[in-house]
Amino acid sequence: MFFQQFASIPYPEIDPIFFELGPLAFRWYGLMYLLGLGAAYLLIKSRSSHQQSPLSSEQVSDLIVFAAFGVFLGGRLGYILFYNLPFYLEHPLKIFAVWEGGMSFHGGLIGTCVALWLFCRRRGFAVYTIADLAAGAVPLGLGFGRIGNFINGELYGRATDVSWCMVFPQGGQICRHPSQLYEALLEGLALFLVLTFINRRQPPPGTILWSFLIGYGLARFFIEQFRQPDSHIGFLLGSLTMGQLLCLPMIIIGSVMLIRGFRTSHPSHTKP
Repeated sequence: MFFQQFASIPYPEIDPIFFELGPLAFRWYGLMYLLGLGAAYLLIKSRSSHQQSPLSSEQVSDLIVFAAFGVFLGGRLGYILFYNLPFYLEHPLKIFAVWEGGMSFHGGLIGTCVALWLFCRRRGFAVYTIADLAAGAVPLGLGFGRIGNFINGELYGRATDVSWCMVFPQGGQICRHPSQLYEALLEGLALFLVLTFINRRQPPPGTILWSFLIGYGLARFFIEQFRQPDSHIGFLLGSLTMGQLLCLPMIIIGSVMLIRGFRTSHPSHTKP
């Protein structure tokens, strides 16, 4: 194919299973989720210790468990509803075949928000206190998750002739953007650094949460220009993808709430 001749970086075909024990197969993708949750636990525990009412180690563990359930259940249901509902209505048992892939970040975000709200209600914490802690750690999980996507050779980019393109086994003999790595860097590392900088300035409650929604929405919207749309969905509303459409509410809601929060914490004073 035309684009194959430009491939200058060979795709490292890593076995998605890194360890087998009898009938059990341990996959890199699952390990990335565990690493992301572990990193989030350590970060939340460290940042919580600087609060006036810090979370205990047990409470941080409970928070991670709540968030994990929200991520997995919401991510799976989000993928089913947003990306492939007709298929799962026709094959309902496939809903439980999570090892075959099929997770939606936007669904996971909704599931996590519900889970954190339940955690705050049961433990008596202010919602923004927990939401800011969690939002500041989410990019770590995103970064690890995108690396897992890269190892699986899934969610690859569009055809291109850039010098760093790769030929993915599942993408045919076409050189493509390694969009998973773009996302790991932008949605993961870069967003984490931005939120860390904002957090050190001790912003009003809710700032980290809404900044995360805006930052992720903008990063994902941009990277979707290089990511191959799902074959069964394609483009929607012209050149927009489903991922971009789902990011628009994040950007809008995050911006409105961020402005509202700063206006509330810094009310204008009129002269008498």
